[in-house]
Amino acid sequence: MARITGRTRALTAAVILTAAALSISACSSSGDTGTGSTDGAGQTLKLWHYEGADSAMGKAWAEAIDVFEKETGAKVEFEEKSFEQIQKTASQVLDTDAAPDVMEFNKGNATAGFLASTGLISDISDAVAKYGWADKLAPSLQTTAKYTDKGVMGGDTWYGVPNYGEFVGVYYNKDAFAAAGLEIPTTYDEFVKVLDAFVAKGVTPLAEAGAEYPLGQLWYQLALSHGDRDWVNDYQLYKNPVDWQGAETTYASDTLKDYVAKGYIAKDVSSIKAEDAGVSFINGTSPIFVSGSWWYGRFTEQATGFDWTMQAFPGSKLSLGSSGNLWVVPENAKNKDLAYTFIDITMRPEIQAIIGNNGGLPVAADPKDITDPKSQELISVFNGVLDQDGLSFYPDWPAPGFYDVIVQQLQGLVTGTQDAATTNANLGKAYDEGTADYR
Repeated sequence: MARITGRTRALTAAVILTAAALSISACSSSGDTGTGSTDGAGQTLKLWHYEGADSAMGKAWAEAIDVFEKETGAKVEFEEKSFEQIQKTASQVLDTDAAPDVMEFNKGNATAGFLASTGLISDISDAVAKYGWADKLAPSLQTTAKYTDKGVMGGDTWYGVPNYGEFVGVYYNKDAFAAAGLEIPTTYDEFVKVLDAFVAKGVTPLAEAGAEYPLGQLWYQLALSHGDRDWVNDYQLYKNPVDWQGAETTYASDTLKDYVAKGYIAKDVSSIKAEDAGVSFINGTSPIFVSGSWWYGRFTEQATGFDWTMQAFPGSKLSLGSSGNLWVVPENAKNKDLAYTFIDITMRPEIQAIIGNNGGLPVAADPKDITDPKSQELISVFNGVLDQDGLSFYPDWPAPGFYDVIVQQLQGLVTGTQDAATTNANLGKAYDEGTADYR
């Protein structure tokens, strides 16, 4: 993962301009009404997604294809696409007869929201009601599936359905803790005491990377620990202006600077990349790593020299995270009802269990169907975050290009070239400029 979200939602400027040029024709294109029977004998469902065959989602969706073909009599024409292919060509292809019937697409304002606002993907609210998908999705998971007429997430209209999730927590090397006579912290005060204890033993406790996304994740998590849902809605959904010198961002920037000064984070963090931070946890050099569930499968395979666990950030009800990417139905899809049937199959417990038992985070699995112990632990922590309505998205989401701004500004903060107030002022200026068209 080389970005804050794993796969960031911001399209390149060139893609946005190309899609914008097509928006008039897209809005006027009626497409098929999709009112045919889900008895699909003799029909073909055209499916696009970009998950690898060996991934949790790839395995689950392969099984869903088999179930779909057996139950409907229809055939699935699956076209293997890369993430980049779909992102770069979707706006052009979806406005033609070559559009698929159902496809995976990245969630967020600049991606799924943009396609929704230009009429390229369908309002699927009726299907959501028919199949009861909303009942299976926590409120914070629904946010990325619903958009306003401007394409801002958190609206009233459903344009997609996620069937997996992701979140950021804290990875702990349990063996390193035991050797140091320490317990896994359950409160923030305990967390700080653990950091101090490792520093006293000559260990830099936090694996971090300031050249890429992890440092931004930690900064945002610190802000979340002093924020609430209203603050998240202001930051992510533009409900009210964000006070960039307010308590949340001031605490985050001051504390991050303090972490470096106290030795919790390496002095050269600004030049370290995400891969280096992850490897320092894998090889046991760093006992703590704050990052996402997307590392979980790799750690399971490679961090085998010690016992480890992942927990939510201590002392905070809010955590970075979101739904996974969305199933969307193009407006020009020829077989919309078959698309809805396929989506519904991917939401079934038996398909969700495949995601869960292969290192993914299902959104509608039956807990008794998850048999892998490590998967059980991960899903339990994720469900705890969902139960608190804790998913709070990612710091770069509000504006295209904001990821790079966060990286640069936090590098200035941790190297001491600028103070917290200046860092927050610069972040606020870029944020306000980048979100002007959404507000």
